[in-house]
Amino acid sequence: MQSKPYLSLLDVKKIAAAAEAEALANNWPVSIAIVDDGGHLLWQQRLDGAAPLTAYIAPAKAKTSALGRRESRIYEEIINNGRTAFLTAPEVEGMLEGGVNIVVDGHTIGAVGVSGVKSIEDAQIAKAGIAALG
Repeated sequence: MQSKPYLSLLDVKKIAAAAEAEALANNWPVSIAIVDDGGHLLWQQRLDGAAPLTAYIAPAKAKTSALGRRESRIYEEIINNGRTAFLTAPEVEGMLEGGVNIVVDGHTIGAVGVSGVKSIEDAQIAKAGIAALG
């Protein structure tokens, strides 16, 4: 039987604090979501000024990234390059840049999804959060 790492509550809090700090340092009102490897929500926060819709988009991006074991931007690129049939894929709704999977020892153990600013900035916030794990 194989074993793999997983996100502890302490890990989730580190990621959330670092992502929030990145967003606040840039004055970016966003929602931040963290999910486990099955796409189950472990943490969500909506910063002051973030649009209500971001609270739906951030966890969708995170879930897509976790289940696909890759950044959600990959799916956006697939669709933008003409494979629109991918829009019918089950269980994925957040096929926009801003979902970043968390990889430890070659295993995707979860993902961070961010929504509220430009997609590349959403991804920047997610990556800053993940970097806090070391």
